[in-house]
Amino acid sequence: MVIESFQNEKVKYITKLLTDNRFRKKSEVFAVEGQQENDRAQRFGFEPVEFFICENIFQQELPKGKIHLVSDKVYEKIAYRGSSEGIIGVYKTKETDLFSFEPKEDSTIIVVEGVEKPGNLGAILRSCEAFGVDGLIVSDGKTDFYNPNVIRSSVGCLFGMNVFQAENEQTMEFLDRNGYNIYTTIMDESSQNLYLRDFRQKSAVIFGTEHSGLSEFWSGKGQNTLIPMAGSIDSLNLSNAVAITCYETLRQKS
Repeated sequence: MVIESFQNEKVKYITKLLTDNRFRKKSEVFAVEGQQENDRAQRFGFEPVEFFICENIFQQELPKGKIHLVSDKVYEKIAYRGSSEGIIGVYKTKETDLFSFEPKEDSTIIVVEGVEKPGNLGAILRSCEAFGVDGLIVSDGKTDFYNPNVIRSSVGCLFGMNVFQAENEQTMEFLDRNGYNIYTTIMDESSQNLYLRDFRQKSAVIFGTEHSGLSEFWSGKGQNTLIPMAGSIDSLNLSNAVAITCYETLRQKS
C-alpha cells in the first residue's frame, strides 16, 4: 500500500521528527535522508526502526526492515531536501559517554564551544572525519547532533565519529586526565603560529564562537594558537578554521 495522503499519521510523524528537536529527543529516534547517509548510519551500527521510500525515485534494493511506501508528492513534502534519492530512514539514537572514551596515543581532539549553527557543526564533522581526528567534543553546545542539517552537511560523517557533548568543566577534566596538550584559539601577544605547534602527541584544539571567541573559562588553560593570514581580515569561518587545523594535524603525523 502506498501512502498518498498528507494527513496520514505516519506522514505527520516523520514530518515532526524532521522538524522538531524536542520531539526527536523525547522519541529517542531521528531521521536520515539520502542513500549515502543511510548506508553510513547502518555501517556504523545505528539500529534502523523503519524506512519511508518513494519507489519512483529510489532505484536501489529495498533495505531490510519495516518499509512505508509513499507517493512522489508525499515524499516531496516530507523530504528535507525535496526529491533527493527517495529514502528516509528512522534510527534509534545512541548515548555517548565522554569518560568511557579511550583515546589513542597520538590522539587529536577538536573542541568547539557553544557552536549553534547545525550547518557549521556538520561541516566540522566532515573535516574531522576526513583528516582522521580522534574525536569531537561540543562543549556547552546548543545544537542537536541529530538535526537533519547536521546530518546533511556532514554527509553522514556524524555516524562514524566519536562525538560527545559536555560542559566546559567536564571537557577540561577529560583532557587533563588523559594528558592532552591543550591549544586555545585566543589571539594575544603570547599566541604562536599553528604550524609551529607539535601535533604528533596528544593534542586538543579549542575553538570558540565566531561572534565572541572562546569564553573566559578557557583563558590560561592552554597555549594560545593562531592561524597565520596574509589578508586584512583577522578571522575565518569556524568550520574553515577547524578544517585548516585538522589538515595540519594530519600533515604532521603523515
